[in-house]
Amino acid sequence: MADRRLQVFYSVAKQLSFTKAAEQLFMTQPAVTFQVKQLEEQFDTRLFERSHGRIALTPAGRLVLDYAERILGLSEEMEKRVAELSGAMGGPLLLGASTTIAEFILPQILGEFKARHPQVHAHMTVANSETIVNRVAEHGLDLGLIESPANLPSVKIEVVCEDELVLICAPGHKFAKLAHVAPQQVAGEPYVSREVGSGTRDFADNYLRECKIAPEDLNIVMELGSPVAIKGVVETGLGVSIVSRAMVAKECKLGVLVAVPLKPRLIRTLSLVYPRQKFRSKLLTAFAEFATSRMKRMASAA
Repeated sequence: MADRRLQVFYSVAKQLSFTKAAEQLFMTQPAVTFQVKQLEEQFDTRLFERSHGRIALTPAGRLVLDYAERILGLSEEMEKRVAELSGAMGGPLLLGASTTIAEFILPQILGEFKARHPQVHAHMTVANSETIVNRVAEHGLDLGLIESPANLPSVKIEVVCEDELVLICAPGHKFAKLAHVAPQQVAGEPYVSREVGSGTRDFADNYLRECKIAPEDLNIVMELGSPVAIKGVVETGLGVSIVSRAMVAKECKLGVLVAVPLKPRLIRTLSLVYPRQKFRSKLLTAFAEFATSRMKRMASAA
């Protein structure tokens, strides 16, 4: 409903890149440039300064961006409110989730929700918690599900449930029959770690520091960006790792991995994050309530 030129300008302004905006909008770069040029001609002023391959908003561009955010937000709200008058529950649902939630928690929730509401079309972005929060703040996502705290004033955080991180090892490992493991014991073992920048790694590293263990003193034998890969490596007996209990529930039932609680326990919260000023549609409210209920149930069963 909103002016297409304004939508294109908004994407370029948020990305500060014609190329990235074109990718996001599924347009060619010349088409994006043409739309922005048309808007500049309408206002008879430049909206971007272009220099040495980079762009920046002019004072007029910053003013238009401020109004564009409000106009596009109102246009979206209008469309959703009119659609809700029909009583139908459908349309796009733009979700973002950090890796552990996206791979081991959200698929089941999305499947059940889709079965109840076939007209809903969910689109999921997977990234670290910081990236998801930033995308929500920019209104690029309707809702984010994250593993670590967020402090941006433009977003609202709702804690959903607790998620315990545990040590995992192969069934034949010396830790497998213990009731719990102390951080000092972990420090002496070959360790399979998440990559730098991972929320799980940051949380585990902070825990170790609080227990007077420097993360750099760990015997890290491998760093992996995939939780699935970490489970596979630990299954071979190469080392131990610290992961979410929810991530290894299936492997523990099958007997290929053992999850041992840490002492003191390592517990974080899983949260929903919304744009603070954005209209919350009936669809979004329904999904948030459904996801909250299912995540609490899954956490209590872990």
